[in-house]
Amino acid sequence: MLERSTGALIKPYERWLSEDYFIFHVREVAGSPTAAELVAAQRLRIAQVVRGDRLILSEGECGEVLNSQISYYAQDLAVIGWNAAFLYDSSLGAQTAIQLLEYANSQLLEFRHYDELLTEILDNVYDLLGEKKSMLARYRLARSATSLQTVLLDIGELTEHADNAIKILSDMFAARLYRLAAAKVGVPDYKNLVAEKLRTAEALHQDMIEQFNQSRGFLLEVTVVLILLIELFFAFRGKGM
Repeated sequence: MLERSTGALIKPYERWLSEDYFIFHVREVAGSPTAAELVAAQRLRIAQVVRGDRLILSEGECGEVLNSQISYYAQDLAVIGWNAAFLYDSSLGAQTAIQLLEYANSQLLEFRHYDELLTEILDNVYDLLGEKKSMLARYRLARSATSLQTVLLDIGELTEHADNAIKILSDMFAARLYRLAAAKVGVPDYKNLVAEKLRTAEALHQDMIEQFNQSRGFLLEVTVVLILLIELFFAFRGKGM
């Protein structure tokens, strides 16, 4: 897709973030057990699969994994972990769960990208604020502040779109499944990091604007004083003549 759309890209990224997430989908089990029966019979193996561990987990760790199970009908089951999920359902029934797991991971990538982008921007702003506050440097702050505000608005808008996208789910079970998946893969954690860095960036933006305004006010005061001195000079010179 990137190769086909190269002509439409402006400053494409050289490095792309990625997330591996495994979905183990079991369509049929001998005897067609219910979700409760399957968990009772295979709880240790299900937990082992979700954790991606070669060894059998302890009962305590197994219970921790199975706390993230969710079912709608008696015959379906989803156990969701941070890097894998176990689904027991028909091909048609599992489609929604698979799509929501994919969407949760795409949101994780989105917030990870914003987190890295804001980290880089904040580092640059700190370096800029640490420079000697010459008049020229303060005027560069204005341009940097404008650029920072543009980025903040873009990230804020995209973050809002990401939040609103899931609100279209009218199915309460699908919404619960998504919230569980998002919490497990770490979407809220990265979202909070981005929100914190946005607040920091906004405070820095305000500080940059204030520094620029102080410099501009000082320059205006100096200009006014110079004009007054010139007027006084010519006024006294005229009287002396």
